[in-house]
Amino acid sequence: MEMPVINACEVEECAYNTEGACHALAITVGDVRHAHCDTFFRTPAKGGDPLGIGQVGACKMADCRHNSQFECHAPGINVGYVESAANCLTYSRA
Repeated sequence: MEMPVINACEVEECAYNTEGACHALAITVGDVRHAHCDTFFRTPAKGGDPLGIGQVGACKMADCRHNSQFECHAPGINVGYVESAANCLTYSRA
């Protein structure tokens, strides 16, 4: 199985975001109740692989139509704001 890529990330203040692209090797989505980007954090420094494209490593949102055994099967996801939290915008309740 290939991990889904993060097509775009609107959360500019994330340590892994550079110019709208996620550079974390793999993110975790969800806390069972909310489709938060669990990898998001703020810091003045930027991190991740500057040449890599972020991917979804795990998803805790069992009720998402893209989730099978806590793995995301969407072709790709977008991350952005839901209220003031960084969330998977591709999340869709099954």
